[in-house]
Amino acid sequence: MDFNAAIAALKARPDFADHVGMILIHNGTVRSWSRGDGAPVTAIEVSVDRDHIERLRREFLQHPGIYDIIIEARDGLLQPGDDLLFIIVAGDIREHVKQTLAHLLDHVKTEAVRKRELPEK
Repeated sequence: MDFNAAIAALKARPDFADHVGMILIHNGTVRSWSRGDGAPVTAIEVSVDRDHIERLRREFLQHPGIYDIIIEARDGLLQPGDDLLFIIVAGDIREHVKQTLAHLLDHVKTEAVRKRELPEK
């Protein structure tokens, strides 16, 4: 995802300044170590339920003060350092935007993205 282009597109909307006081971005990347035990990881296999991500996006758009949400998730075989998940949340005030991004991220990661770590051989 090109964050600059995505943000420029949001800002180009005529009602942007009337509704947005904060934009937060999440850029999740593939780690070279396992979250569970710290063991080396050479790659991960990722599958994404895009329909579920879209349902979550629409649900979280209904949160107070949220103007728009953009989500892009990558799937397939990914290497350490590769981008995995992008989320942009634009909204009125810090309290609304931070909370929405945090909760949305947790739901996407636990409900719509499946990963299998490939250990070092």
